[in-house]
Amino acid sequence: MTRTTGRRSGAAPAPSGQVRRRRGVQRWHVAVALGALALAASASLFIGVSDLTPADLLDPDEAQARVLWTSRVPRLLAILLAGSAMAVAGLVMMHLTRNRFVSPQTAGTTEWVGLGIVVATLWLGGTTVLGKMSIGVVFALVGTAFFVWLLQRLVLTDVVVVPLVGILLGGVVSAVTTFLAYRFDLLQSMDAWMNGDFSGVLAGRYELLWLVLAATVLAYLWADRFSVAGMGESFAINLGVAYTRVVLVGLAIASIVTAIVVVSVGSIPFLGLVVPNLVTLAMGDNLRRVLPVTALTGAAFVLVCDVLARTIRYPYEVPVGMVGGVVGGVLFVWLLLRARRRAL
Repeated sequence: MTRTTGRRSGAAPAPSGQVRRRRGVQRWHVAVALGALALAASASLFIGVSDLTPADLLDPDEAQARVLWTSRVPRLLAILLAGSAMAVAGLVMMHLTRNRFVSPQTAGTTEWVGLGIVVATLWLGGTTVLGKMSIGVVFALVGTAFFVWLLQRLVLTDVVVVPLVGILLGGVVSAVTTFLAYRFDLLQSMDAWMNGDFSGVLAGRYELLWLVLAATVLAYLWADRFSVAGMGESFAINLGVAYTRVVLVGLAIASIVTAIVVVSVGSIPFLGLVVPNLVTLAMGDNLRRVLPVTALTGAAFVLVCDVLARTIRYPYEVPVGMVGGVVGGVLFVWLLLRARRRAL
């Protein structure tokens, strides 16, 4: 269906040769947003219980230097890496499943990672964080692949039903995880894994998050392939794209990113859902074009939530996953209502 643009009677036509510029996000908007993110990131270095001001950076004492390089800088890097990578993972899943409401949080991927961590702790209690992350990746791959397989065999006429299937599947997996954690006295540890929190991020405890940067770069390099695969299997094969391989690579990227982030800092609700939707609503569905902006917006979203988490009950701190859940939940409901209005 084509959309026509109406013009009031009597309005003068546009001059010949003058092209009307497409309204929307322009490059200078992105530049301004990037500058604002850099300023906010710099300001976040000075928010916390330990006193640290910009003037102290000119001549810091030993305690101030330790706070800066052991806690504040690693925390900021973890926020930026986790936020950008999870937003990109959600964007990739959204395109591959051709559904705006599919993300690692609504497809059950996060819950499968939690089950993998519990299983690794029970049967391989002495394993390293890298070992738990590897098992979490395997469980995330299996769970996400099962979700996609399930979607291919269900006839769903409503776009909103698809994430509900993933949420129900994630609920079943979460129930199994909770039972195992309760049975073997791991509930407290499971809560730490599944609730996003950057308060424990220190130098030497976040470096695995640099792997998600590599996954994000790979997603950008494969962006055109993901766009073609998102148009359907028949269309992709006709264009010479190896559909199955592209889908597997995309699911692997989303699963690896989710597992690393959950193991390192915990789960951040709705991050991979609302950020890609907001960016694509403003910029369109060109994956290569919107992916860098999605990464920046995801980092900004987590940064804002973290600053709120540190200041709401200062000098105490609430988990960033709690703040992200509230903000993301409100945006998720708005997106659902908007989709419903457009469908009517």
